[in-house]
Amino acid sequence: MHLELVTIVVEAYDPAIAFFVDALGFELVEDSPASTSVGGRAKRWVVVRAPGARTGILIAQADGERQRQGVGEQAAGRVGFFLRVEDFDAAFARLVEHTVVIEGSPRVEEYGKIVVFRDIAGNRWDLLGPAD
Repeated sequence: MHLELVTIVVEAYDPAIAFFVDALGFELVEDSPASTSVGGRAKRWVVVRAPGARTGILIAQADGERQRQGVGEQAAGRVGFFLRVEDFDAAFARLVEHTVVIEGSPRVEEYGKIVVFRDIAGNRWDLLGPAD
């Protein structure tokens, strides 16, 4: 058993794909047409995944006011996603290069280096790496 997908609700597909692929280095696994939304708008099935990972992220474009209100609030303001990397400094430099919103400065904890950043939707993530 494994967790196959988690969903992140975004305002638009293409900027979200660019964020995950360019800023985080994820792979675009699938981008195909899907059935229409409740409101009749065309939907896409968009999945990104960190290289080598089994669990992917389904990027879902918000459909309707209720879903738009949830964009960026999937964990109610808490850090809801945790990205573990082998090379913290390179991953952090990539975030900076792509002008990702970073909260505070990187710090070292007993479990490794950490910094909080926000994804394209505004959700909070921990970037986690090994301690030096």
